[in-house]
Amino acid sequence: MENIVEEVKQIIEKYAYDKKLVKESTTESKIISDLKINSARIVDIILDLEEKYDIMIEDSVLEKLKTINDIVQLIQTKLKNKSI
Repeated sequence: MENIVEEVKQIIEKYAYDKKLVKESTTESKIISDLKINSARIVDIILDLEEKYDIMIEDSVLEKLKTINDIVQLIQTKLKNKSI
């Protein structure tokens, strides 16, 4: 999981205005309010995550992705289901 957390943070950092906020973030950091990522950039982050992990993230799930941990949990679930 630690590896996925770091990879997710690297992707988020590409789109962050204040990269220091991302570097200091925890898994409980809220993407929009704590890391100051605007909603337009969320789409870019999701596209990068889909490409990196070869997964599909449904639009209906996006509003549930509030923290870094939410994203990590979703990726882990998608990867586990993919290997079944």
